Amino acid sequence: MRTFRVKQWLAALLTGASLTLASLGAQAEDPFKVGFIYVGPVGDNGWSYQHDLGRKAVEKNLGDKVKTTYIESVPEGADAERAITNLVKDGNKLIFTTSFGYMNPTAKVAKKYPDVTFMHATGYKQEKNLGTYIAKSFEGRYVAGFLAAKMTKSNTIGYIASFPIPEVIRDINAVQLALNRYNPKAKLKIVWVNTWFDPGKEADAANTLMDQGADVILQHTDSPAAMQAAERRGGVYGVGQDSDMSRFGEKAHLVSVVQNWEDYYTGVVKSVMDGTWKSGDFWGGMAEGVVTSNNFNPALSEELKAEATKIIDEIKGGYNPFTGPIKDQKGEVKVPEGSSMSIADLAKMDWYVEGVEGDIPK
Repeated sequence: MRTFRVKQWLAALLTGASLTLASLGAQAEDPFKVGFIYVGPVGDNGWSYQHDLGRKAVEKNLGDKVKTTYIESVPEGADAERAITNLVKDGNKLIFTTSFGYMNPTAKVAKKYPDVTFMHATGYKQEKNLGTYIAKSFEGRYVAGFLAAKMTKSNTIGYIASFPIPEVIRDINAVQLALNRYNPKAKLKIVWVNTWFDPGKEADAANTLMDQGADVILQHTDSPAAMQAAERRGGVYGVGQDSDMSRFGEKAHLVSVVQNWEDYYTGVVKSVMDGTWKSGDFWGGMAEGVVTSNNFNPALSEELKAEATKIIDEIKGGYNPFTGPIKDQKGEVKVPEGSSMSIADLAKMDWYVEGVEGDIPK
């Protein structure tokens, strides 16, 4: 009898231990933590807004397997390094830093924490645990340049530029290449504002360009201020940046160069979680669905929309807007006929194509 009771007690003890271990195992499966650093507010309706939609898609697609967090409006420089380090200390195992000026801070922190994976947007420095990614926004900008070439009446196109980095220079050149091809009489005027997000500066720049005769305004800044300024002025078109900005200019909106990060971010997070991630340099464009530019102003003619759609289909099929012959401002051939610029060359572009007026700021 005593032996039977001892066996019962041991069985109960083992059962309880098993339940306890199972409970501990469930608790051990904490969600995979992913952090994001944004240069602007998530409500900028442009760059940071679109990246945050990507973050939200990660949570939606992966559910309770992940937990994401973000820090917005982080200045580029020492503040960025502190913010990235804080995300590491908070237990994030994958960190996306989403602005060019975060490159050096990201690389510095990545060296200190080799067990954390880092992804930096628009930069070029890579390590074993640091990869880079960027959108081929120049593809969408080329389409916008085509529409600007066809819709301008003044033959003056305005461009609000942020900082003189390869990405911005590339996009300016893409617009000019479209103008050269579809309306050689059109001139491109550039105003540098040295900010990614400052609605006041952006509106002032737009008004300055319109005062100088520009009737199409493109921007490489993140707020809808330029679009709103064009809408208020009347008779002027605006091109949206990163997100669909048509809601900010019902009449003014010509097209937007939209960046879509939902699928990409979900894929990267999955690859890090399952151990298949490897450092590299990702360039996503129209073919990958990262860039879209088909939200045309409804007032455009069907013929014009069809022609723009044809250009988009050509780019999806492999056409590179930076296909020669291409000359620089001095008339020197930089890309021979029949050749196209490689990703490596586009990544370090620091010169203007023929037709762009003015110098690149130092």
